[in-house]
Amino acid sequence: MTQVTSFPPIEGESARILILGSMPGVASLNANQYYAHPQNAFWKIIGTITGCPASASYETRIAALRQSGIALWDVLESCIRPGSLDADIDMKSAEANDIAALLQRQPGIKTICFNGSTAEKVFSKRILPTLKGTHPKYVRLPSTSPAHAGMTLADKTKIWRDAIET
Repeated sequence: MTQVTSFPPIEGESARILILGSMPGVASLNANQYYAHPQNAFWKIIGTITGCPASASYETRIAALRQSGIALWDVLESCIRPGSLDADIDMKSAEANDIAALLQRQPGIKTICFNGSTAEKVFSKRILPTLKGTHPKYVRLPSTSPAHAGMTLADKTKIWRDAIET
């Protein structure tokens, strides 16, 4: 089985929103970039919200996140998962990221958004019980994964925009 490890968090000096995914997929791991799969809608949605085009360089897109007060990370630090599907994550092998430490570094985070249901479920089970003294708003957003094709890009973008721009 393949052990995979997530990336370090992306965080600016004054994040107000934290977006959490579950674990980077194969395309992202190979590119060493968050949401690198060409059919993943994350950068298209974020580009609409931040004004930074999805076609911009990865470094430019990351800078736009930081400038917009958006931090980005994954709920899991490592796990065994063949392929890219969240359903294939071996939860017995899963290790959570230290979200509590990130929230201590970023006290301005008032909203945590989950990119899909797996991120929310793992967070609720493994991380939420460890959080003390933090009371952000939690919002599950529709997954940007190409596997979640039951909603149009326009509908996903509206829901994401409403959550991030509040």
